[in-house]
This record gives sequence, structure tokens and C-alpha cells, in this order.
Amino acid sequence: MRTGAEYLASLKDSRRVYVDGVAVDDVAHHPAFAPIAQTVAELFDLAADPSSGMTVRDGDRTVNRLFTTPRSRDDLAAFRSAATTWAEHTHGWVGRSPDHVAAFVAAFAAHPEAFSDDLAANVVAYRERVLAENLYVSYAIIPPQVSRATTASAWDGDFVQVGVAEERADGIVVRGAQMLATGGAVADEILVSCIKPLGPEDRDFAISFAVPVGADGLKLLCRRPYAPAASSRYDYPLTSRFDETDALLVFDDVFIPWERVFVYRDIAGLRRQFFETGAHVLGNWQAQIRFAVKLRFLAGLARKVAAVNGVDRFPGVVEKLGELASLTSLVESAVLAAEHTAEPDAQGMWRPGARALYGVMGLQAELYPRVLAILRDLVGGGVLQVPSSVADMTSPETRPDIDRYVHSPGVPAEERVKLFKLVWDAIGSEFAGRHHQYEMFYAGAPFVAKGYAFRNYGFEQAVASVDSFLGSYEL
Repeated sequence: MRTGAEYLASLKDSRRVYVDGVAVDDVAHHPAFAPIAQTVAELFDLAADPSSGMTVRDGDRTVNRLFTTPRSRDDLAAFRSAATTWAEHTHGWVGRSPDHVAAFVAAFAAHPEAFSDDLAANVVAYRERVLAENLYVSYAIIPPQVSRATTASAWDGDFVQVGVAEERADGIVVRGAQMLATGGAVADEILVSCIKPLGPEDRDFAISFAVPVGADGLKLLCRRPYAPAASSRYDYPLTSRFDETDALLVFDDVFIPWERVFVYRDIAGLRRQFFETGAHVLGNWQAQIRFAVKLRFLAGLARKVAAVNGVDRFPGVVEKLGELASLTSLVESAVLAAEHTAEPDAQGMWRPGARALYGVMGLQAELYPRVLAILRDLVGGGVLQVPSSVADMTSPETRPDIDRYVHSPGVPAEERVKLFKLVWDAIGSEFAGRHHQYEMFYAGAPFVAKGYAFRNYGFEQAVASVDSFLGSYEL
């Protein structure tokens, strides 16, 4: 169980992370990455604290419960509790905390039979490394958006999507790019694979491997970071803590030793690693636990805004708060239903119920925008008429006016402005816009998310009920 300080020290390596065309020397202290690195360090410190309930004995050592494979119903409940502890520390605003990909890796290793005979041991050994060293693994499993209509083999130019450029006795050389490495700049390692279906001609791109962020030849091209523009925590309380950054990975002939390769030129193997192992359902259950925490936070914001504005007894406002409560409860209930309907698979790993999990995931792209719309409606113009920055709150020329004109009954100006700035950072800032897009496309395009729901609902029973009823009467 490494500490947060040990994690921060590990970020000082040879990683090449680019912002505005310039390589960052030290991500742990750069304005774009220091806030999220500090938040992740806090998560590691929290996990290492025996009183948090996040530790568990594994033989003669203590490990992070979130990095283990659930082997019983009690294990699954303990996983949910631990994931909730981490999510509540960030109020759900860190979408790719270390427990997300760790769940995928744990499921991979629990099902070596899903991997080829010569690579299965690599998966088991890598999970052991993640567990023993308490690693933060991000992932990049989506090809660059060159074309939605074709796959990598049909794109102009060689190796736009990352693929095998050379095979050696001791490993492979990969070339190309892959997205979307959320948190990759401050992770220890990145799992690189492809969840998009590939065709028979795409074998060179049908790979899965783990790479250290500091590997020779790997570059991370980050989107515009929002944290540096956060003038203060008072003005941007979310942006200043939780901006994970997202990165395009560029591989300039990066060498990957065989022991880090999990799937090699195996199109069917890509699908097996995600779906036959249960990794997709376990990792996405963690994501919905985090999402439920985030929605509760937004619901709390809406309720507090209504109370501060003195409108929480108006029937129309109560109706909107009730709808918000209903939407939030759907996700909370689906998380619990997935746990309640969980069953052990052939390898003894307990898998959350896919019907409940994918059912709510299929609505995420519509549910999150609706939650934001309700909060926007309740807050009205209050988020637009707030002081420009914390400097207005300390200036003797402006503070008296703010105290007189920007307050609510029983709520002084400082607290009202603080609340409404938090709301704006949740619904209107660049950080908020990124989260809006992120949650809408978390599970892929809406047709992909609803496809999971369709395939896992179990329509056979529903259709059989209809057929039975049709058979009960005649013309």
C-alpha cells in the first residue's frame, strides 16, 4: 500500500506529456496536472488508511480491495463500499480513478482461459504487479476518429491506429495512435487495446498490451487543460481539483516486451478479453457506482439552491426536485440491483447482474443532460450574476455592494456566491462542458450503450410470455 507521497514521487520519470506544443518537465508540479495528481495521491492515502475499510489481506500482505477479484457476494459488497469511498472523496468528478481499469485487469487475470495459451500467463502476472505495487493504470481503447465508416486497415497511411510494426524475439514494436487516455498523464501505466469491432483485415491492430507512461517513443498529446485557468478554489472549486485531462497516445516505434502483451493479432481475442472475462461488466459497475455518487452531489446542489432561493416549497420546484430524485434513484437502484442479481461465473468471479447494469448505462447519455437541465432551470440567472472573481470579495470598493445586493435571507453574500460559483463549475464552465460530453459518451455512442442493454436484457423471457398469452385464445 504505497502512500500518496510515493505516488507523486513516481511521476518524476521520462514521460513525455505535451501541452501547447511543449513537453512538461514535471507533471506532479505543473499547473495543468498538479491538482489532479494531488487528488489521486489523496486517494492512495485514503486507501492505505486501515480505518477506511479499503484494505484487505492477501496472504501475508495488505492490498487495495479495489484491485482484487470479487470471489463472493460479500467481496462484491465490499468492492462497492470501497469504490463508493473513493468516489465520495471526489464527489464523482474523477471518472477514471485507479479502481476503474484495475477492475478490468482483475477480471482479465481471473479468466486466463480467455487469452491464448502463450499469453495467458502474462495477464495473470500483470495483475499481480498492479496489486503488489498498487499501480494507477489508465487505458486507451478507442482508435483515432479518422473514419467512423471504416476500420484502420482502410485508412490512408500506415499505422494511424496503433498496430504491430515489427515482431521480435523479445517483443513487438508498435506504431500509430490511440485515444482516449483519461488521466493518462498522471497514471503509472496505460492499458492499450481496441474495443471497437475490427474486421479480418485488421489483424495488425488487434492487440492489447500495457505500457509504462515513461516508455521510450511514447508521447501524450493532451487536450486543453482547464486547471491553469482556475483563478482560485473559491471561483472554480471543481476545476481546481478534479480536471483529469485526456490525451491522445502517439507511439513512435515503442518496444513492448512479450510479458506485457495480452492479445496479439487476434480479433476474436479482443472481444473475449472484455466480455468473456466479465471485465466489461465489473469495470462498468465501478463506473456506475461513481456516477451515482456524482448524481447525488448534483441533486444536493439543486436542493440547496432551491432552499437558498426560497422556492423549495413551490409546487413546480418540488416537481423538478422530485424528478431529479427519481433520476438519481434509478442509478442508485441499478447499482444495487446489479449486486443483488450477481452470480459467480465458471472461474468463481462474482459478476454484477448485466441486465440491471446495462439497462441504466443505456440511459446515461439522456439522463445526465436531463439532470443538468433541471439544475440549470432551478438556478436561473443566479450563476450569471456573480462577482468576476474572489478579488471582488476582498476589494473594499466592491465588497460592500456585494454584501448588500448579492445575498439571500439567512445566507450572507460570501456563502451565496460560493454556492453559485460551485453550481457554475458543475454546469457551465469548460470543465463542466467536458463532463457533459464525457458522461454522454461514456459507454460509446448511444446506439452502442443501448446495444449492450438490448443484448443483456433477456428478451427471450418477455417474448415467451407474449407467445404464451397469444396461445391462450383462438380466432
